[in-house]
Amino acid sequence: MYQDLKKEYWWPGMKNDVTEYVSKCLTCSLVKAEHQKPCGKMQPLPIPEWKWEEITMDFITKLPRTAKGNDTIWVIVDRLTKSAHFLPIRETSSSEKLAETFIKEIVSRHGMPLSIVSDRDTRFTSRVWKKFNEAMGTRLNISTAYHPQTDGQSERTIQTLEDMLRACIIDFGGSWDSHLPLAEFSYNNSYHTTIGMPPFEMLYGRKCRTPVCWGEIVQKDFASLEVVKATSEKNLIKSRLE
Repeated sequence: MYQDLKKEYWWPGMKNDVTEYVSKCLTCSLVKAEHQKPCGKMQPLPIPEWKWEEITMDFITKLPRTAKGNDTIWVIVDRLTKSAHFLPIRETSSSEKLAETFIKEIVSRHGMPLSIVSDRDTRFTSRVWKKFNEAMGTRLNISTAYHPQTDGQSERTIQTLEDMLRACIIDFGGSWDSHLPLAEFSYNNSYHTTIGMPPFEMLYGRKCRTPVCWGEIVQKDFASLEVVKATSEKNLIKSRLE
């Protein structure tokens, strides 16, 4: 909220006022997830070289079944730009169905990734999923037992998504899958401290035109040639991640 407001407004003690306002928000207090203390130092994964070449994925399961029969969300996150896709699926979906959905929703937009980080879900360890990625030239990095932080990127994104969906249901009602596209849009256009900008802006090199400021995002707000060049050379992204 502070990052969005400071582009248009300023007043003394603005950040403290925003913090106090959010702390008193009833909806926010109802949806905040618990965050456990990290289990010691761990070796971080290397920073990816380019956008959507190295991704992480996980499932949110046991959700209320919707009218469309969906009860699971497949969360797929790019480790470099932090942009994400939230795909509604069924928990009973087979590995063949997942591969079909993956091609339709991810490969068609971003191409086939070089590597995928995931947990040891039976669908990710199945022979079909392994053969599919082997044929596509993708390396599977599956977490070992007792090391859930391996795919911490998707785990953290899941916590954020769950908070957003709870807030939507509390405020607007309806089924969760009807709010999923708006949650994805909001997530990808929210400021991320790690990269210093929203994932959408890092991915496409310009700000996203949103209902918040319809008339503000015009050609003059697009990233300059220097920023585009720096992004292309990975210097900007890498320096912020480091």
